Amino acid sequence: MQFSKLGITNLKVSKICLGTMTFGEQNSKEDSEKLMDYAYEKGVNFFDTAEMYPVYPKKETQGKSESIIGDWIKKKKNRDKIIIATKIASKHPKGIGATKLAWIRGGGNNLRFDKKNLIKGLDDSLKRLKTDYIDLYQLHWPERNVACFGQLDFKYDPSDIDWTSIEEVLENLNILIKSGKVNHIGVCNESPWGLMQYLKIADEKKLPRVMSIQNGYSLVNRVFDIANSEVSLRENCGLLAYSPLAGGRLTGKYLNGKHLNNARYSLWPQRFNRNNTVRGEKAIKKYVNLAKKYNIKPSTFANAFVLTRPFLTSNIIGATTIDHLDENINSLKIKFTKEMVRDVEDIHMSDPNPCV
Repeated sequence: MQFSKLGITNLKVSKICLGTMTFGEQNSKEDSEKLMDYAYEKGVNFFDTAEMYPVYPKKETQGKSESIIGDWIKKKKNRDKIIIATKIASKHPKGIGATKLAWIRGGGNNLRFDKKNLIKGLDDSLKRLKTDYIDLYQLHWPERNVACFGQLDFKYDPSDIDWTSIEEVLENLNILIKSGKVNHIGVCNESPWGLMQYLKIADEKKLPRVMSIQNGYSLVNRVFDIANSEVSLRENCGLLAYSPLAGGRLTGKYLNGKHLNNARYSLWPQRFNRNNTVRGEKAIKKYVNLAKKYNIKPSTFANAFVLTRPFLTSNIIGATTIDHLDENINSLKIKFTKEMVRDVEDIHMSDPNPCV
């Protein structure tokens, strides 16, 4: 296994992080534990979850992903050997669906990064995870309007002023760190402006520094390259890349209109439609064929590309079977050649970012 430092900390996280948003929905508890066992045996020490997981989010299953991880940790007695990252939900952003997460602290506009919400959200996560501290506590998405979850362009709304200030958020997170319940903090689905504000205010006010940014990144979604990449590299705040297979589409298994049982596009087609586009289909066919040219499984190839990025701290992979997990982890064995990079860039430049 390969490892990276988390931000400016001395915490070493595996370059492969196991994402767990399917635990408790697409994956049973038993299957989830087998996946964690296999990943752990392969050297993965980094596990990412969230209070709203599993997806598709609903009241009946909310928190199950954290609970499954917590039971597994208790059984394995390995808390000191793994790094747990979890996330707290905020105000319901446009584009995430119609649920408004009403079952989490009242949902909707009640979900904020104020002191009350952060303390309650953290304590509930700690209880489910059966631990007394979180290694990396992340803000799942900003309270303010940003371009994320399928939205490429920022749409300015002068009425969008009802959100907790970044300085106040950092002050509230500092309370959690001083309590000993959180070691480090991170942001997710964040813009370059937002990330720089967190870093700038933290330095000026002597508040906790953000150590990572978790945004989507894949062969068909390289929006992070445009501006966040420079911030990430120059400020030593690495990317935790999620959806490196564009929700599984870069495996090629959905090409030509194929539908698979228990697959997210069959179960919840509207939620993941940002990866299911005409442009995306054309690009994915090209990348799948490119992987075959080099005799590499498409999923392994796509993950291997993400691992080449200089701003990457860890690649968050998801899997519903051991075979899928093995293909993803095997991406560490692939050495990208100059020819492979050139071939990828040719496809990318012909139609950049078809699945955002």
